[in-house]
Amino acid sequence: MSIRHGLLALLERGPRYGSQLRTEFENRTGSTWPLNVGQVYTTLSRLERDGLVAPDGTDTAGHTLYAITEAGRAELLSWYERPVDRSNPPRDELAIKLAMAVGAPGVDIRAVIQAQRAATIRAMQDYTRLKARALAAIESGQARERDDVAWLLVLEQLIFQTEAEARWLDHSETRLVRLSVPAERGAAREQPPPAAPAARPARTATPGTTAPGG
Repeated sequence: MSIRHGLLALLERGPRYGSQLRTEFENRTGSTWPLNVGQVYTTLSRLERDGLVAPDGTDTAGHTLYAITEAGRAELLSWYERPVDRSNPPRDELAIKLAMAVGAPGVDIRAVIQAQRAATIRAMQDYTRLKARALAAIESGQARERDDVAWLLVLEQLIFQTEAEARWLDHSETRLVRLSVPAERGAAREQPPPAAPAARPARTATPGTTAPGG
C-alpha cells in the first residue's frame, strides 16, 4: 500500500496537517487500512526530504500545514499512470499457511481449508452488507459523494478478493483430494507383500498302521 502517494493525492486538494490527512485517508478507504499519526508524519518528513511536499505555514489552531510541490504533482501523476507492479507480490499469510501445512505431521489440511472458507464467506457477507449501505447513502443523496464512492470501490475490490479466495480454497481442497489418491496407491505398492503361510509337513504313517488310502 502506497501511503506516500495516498497523502500526495490528498494534498493535491490543498494544504493539510497530519491528523487531518489521516482522517481523510481513512474516510476515503473506510478505515480498511488505518493509519496512526506517527506514520503520517514520518511519511510527510520523507516526502519533504524528497522535495515532494513543503511546509506551508500553520492554521488558526497552530497546526503545521503541508502543501504538494510541482515535483510532488509530477510524481503523483506518474503514479496514476503507472500500473501497479505485480512482479513482487506481497506475502499472503493464507498461502504460506497452506504451503506449510502440506505434509505437516498432525495437521488436517482439509480442516484448515474448511475453517478458512467459513471465515472468508463471513467476511464477504460483511462487505456485501457494507456495500448495500454505501449504495443506499449515495442514492439517497446523504453521502459525502467523493468519499463514499471511493469507499464503494474499495468495498467492491474486497468483495471480489474474498470471492476469489473462496474459489481458490475450493480448488485447493479438490487438488489435495486428487493428489492424495495416487499417493495412497503408491504407498500401497511400496508395502512388502504378506508372507506366504508355512507349508504343512506331509503326514507319514506310523509303524503298524496303514496310511490313508493304502
